[in-house]
Amino acid sequence: MHKALNRQLLVTLAGALCLGTAVFQPANAQRKKKNAAPPPSTTPVKDSTGKPPMIKPGPKPAVKSFGEVITDKAVADSGMFNVYKQDDRYFFEIADSLLGRDILVVNRLSKSAAGLRFQMMGFSGDIINENVIRFEKGPNNRIFLKNISYTDISKDSTQPMFTAVMNSNLQPIVAAFDIKAFSKNSHGSVIDLTDYISGDNDILFFDGNMKGALKLGGAQPDKSYISDVRSYPMNTEIKTVKTYTKSGGSPMPGMPPAPGGFATVELNSSMVLLPAVPMQPRYYDPRVGFFTTGLTDFDADPQGVKKLQMITRWRLEPKPEDMEKYKRGELVEPAKPIIFYIDPATPAKWRKYLILGVNDWQAAFEEAGFKNAVIARMAPTKAEDSTWSIEDARFSAIVYKPSEVPNASGPHVHDPRSGEIIESHINWYHNVMRLLRNWYFIQASPNDPRARNVQFNDELMGDLIRFVSSHEVGHTLGLRHNFGSSSAYPVEKLRDKEWVKKNGHAASIMDYARFNYVAQPGDGIVGADLYPRINYYDKWAIQWGYKLIPEAKTAADEKSILNKWTLEKAKDKKYWFGTESNPDDPRSQNEDLGDNAMKAGAYGIKNLQYIMPNLLNWTKTENESYTNLAELYKELTGQFSRYMGHAAKNIGGVYETPKTVEQAGGIYEYVPKATQKEAVQFLNQQLFSTPKWLISQDYLSRIGGNALSLISSVQLPTLSRIMSVNTINKLNVAEAAIGNAAYQPLELLNDLKKSIFSEIVTHQPVDAYRRNLQREYVDNLIRLITPPAAPSMMGGGAPDPSRSDAAGIGRAQLISLRTELRTAASADAMTRNHIQDLIARISKALDPK
Repeated sequence: MHKALNRQLLVTLAGALCLGTAVFQPANAQRKKKNAAPPPSTTPVKDSTGKPPMIKPGPKPAVKSFGEVITDKAVADSGMFNVYKQDDRYFFEIADSLLGRDILVVNRLSKSAAGLRFQMMGFSGDIINENVIRFEKGPNNRIFLKNISYTDISKDSTQPMFTAVMNSNLQPIVAAFDIKAFSKNSHGSVIDLTDYISGDNDILFFDGNMKGALKLGGAQPDKSYISDVRSYPMNTEIKTVKTYTKSGGSPMPGMPPAPGGFATVELNSSMVLLPAVPMQPRYYDPRVGFFTTGLTDFDADPQGVKKLQMITRWRLEPKPEDMEKYKRGELVEPAKPIIFYIDPATPAKWRKYLILGVNDWQAAFEEAGFKNAVIARMAPTKAEDSTWSIEDARFSAIVYKPSEVPNASGPHVHDPRSGEIIESHINWYHNVMRLLRNWYFIQASPNDPRARNVQFNDELMGDLIRFVSSHEVGHTLGLRHNFGSSSAYPVEKLRDKEWVKKNGHAASIMDYARFNYVAQPGDGIVGADLYPRINYYDKWAIQWGYKLIPEAKTAADEKSILNKWTLEKAKDKKYWFGTESNPDDPRSQNEDLGDNAMKAGAYGIKNLQYIMPNLLNWTKTENESYTNLAELYKELTGQFSRYMGHAAKNIGGVYETPKTVEQAGGIYEYVPKATQKEAVQFLNQQLFSTPKWLISQDYLSRIGGNALSLISSVQLPTLSRIMSVNTINKLNVAEAAIGNAAYQPLELLNDLKKSIFSEIVTHQPVDAYRRNLQREYVDNLIRLITPPAAPSMMGGGAPDPSRSDAAGIGRAQLISLRTELRTAASADAMTRNHIQDLIARISKALDPK
């Protein structure tokens, strides 16, 4: 039967989330059949010359007439492949015009098995594998199935390099099928795919890595079957029910292995025909944050090879009749808008907020010349469109997952040759609302009375869902996190009501800026002005990635034009991109705000101190335990720790500002000494001087735990970080580069010691909190002189302090501190015991014998 599509297909080639593939044999292939003949000998038989004979190919299979193979009993379904079901066999008619064409295969869990979970994997709707395949005609009346990868390319088939590259990149044949019959019109071949679909393979089903993560073994043929095969003009959908063996979890030491069993899942495999000519790519620029796909081009550099990075983006083009309008700068609707469907399983009261989160991006696309470019709508009912399915790779969706995972994610599938995004299934986990509740309670409740309880009203929760929806959609549009966007704003401006209303509290929704925790009660900043928004950087990034450059005929032609755009925006910090992967640049951090982590952190702490005495009352729920108090008390201390981490990243920090040769100055710059000392002063004041305001014996008596452990949990990780070999080495590198202008390691340790051991100078008793802190300080110095453990078989391991100045600095500090401790005097018995213990620790470390 024929089916008409009511929307055009948004696809080209595959790529983004491809996992490594591995071949798995079905479990029954490992078993010996009862009374089976013995296997043939593997010793080759030699002919009269003493040489093994050439292996002769099997007989050429006979090709029957179409009517002999596909009888009147067959149920036919026409589309990309004509599919015939006959006597429980599935025959695919491969048109000659499809031979050699790239086909994207996207495999998803349609229905997941009970207990089939690993971290954020194993839910209904999850992608479990993707491949690009190609059918080709082989000898002896066979059709070969190839698994296609794109890493090395040479496009000019007239040049010798093309042949050399092709000879070194032969694509693997993963299956072969006998041609059962030729098409009625003689322009196609009929093959039987039943056994291939019924079996287990890593083209149509689980990727090997995913299978391993979910602890799945071999497929069980007697417990598996083909559920349905349907064909449409541009795609064919295969639905199967598969049962796999499943191993138990890893046993605890000394315990027996956990029992295994079986896992039954329903899988959907979408085979989507991809255009013969991919979209023109756009080359990546590190000054604008897009996800990328890469390959090696042997043509691009005549004196070598060139690694090409192409951004991932949707194909947005004006309708042909609107191209001249577009060139004149008029807004036009794209020929194929980006459409996200809302999963029907989504609770009704949240649907409109998810839709708003998608549609909010329309304003950004207007910067690229398109109106109504991205649209969200409810998924059609069966009555409205019987061809629609959430597993169908033609359709993008926000998929609701009834899961305890407190998260959301925005993956996408893209063309490995051009970066064109084909489709996306945003994962919306039910428990993300718990995460939103906790974030907003801790960061915004001092300014928003609606957040001063554990059950938010629907309007507030809906607003928060809308923000997360927008953020995840940004990822599906190709945008990476921009952890640097918040650093463009002066901290004090984040308390200015009118300024924030105009500019927001961060320049990008792709930052993890969350909510405005700098604003103080009385500043008058409430409601939407506390939320993130699609902002300056986001609109610029969409313009950079999606605005067409008609005069540029190739991606290389675009580079100079794009560079001019970027150079102009580089003059304004609001358009700066700070990567999420830089461990050294304090401007690029998650969960931070403003251009100074110490000032922002101080305001954040004031808000936490506002929440602290109200925590019991604000988390109280009638007839419930103190679970909410425990959860949000932990969130509060965790938020305090974040502020400490934001400051600590300045110590030994290095700014990284990607540039092209047209821009003045260097790319790398050491964080100024004054800023690093400000960070240490902040930590000494807020963290190492015991933050006793964090302690509530009343709360602890209700939820358990103790104050010593609580304070240690916030102090010790930060102290270990800034006294680590890694930090000392970075400070040494800066000293070698800029001399006295650098914040030197000895200076850092002395600034810390002066605060942490202040009682030694003032002859005051050292309380239990400070004793813990001082012991950790000494232990960190000892680590600086202790060789690391031997690296594991997998490599890695801690840096060796003896290979730098770290060991010498640590030894000098230990000797100096021991001298000071020996001259310390105190009438307090616990302090004396503590000092003697520190002296003994230091002496043992300095002289282990």
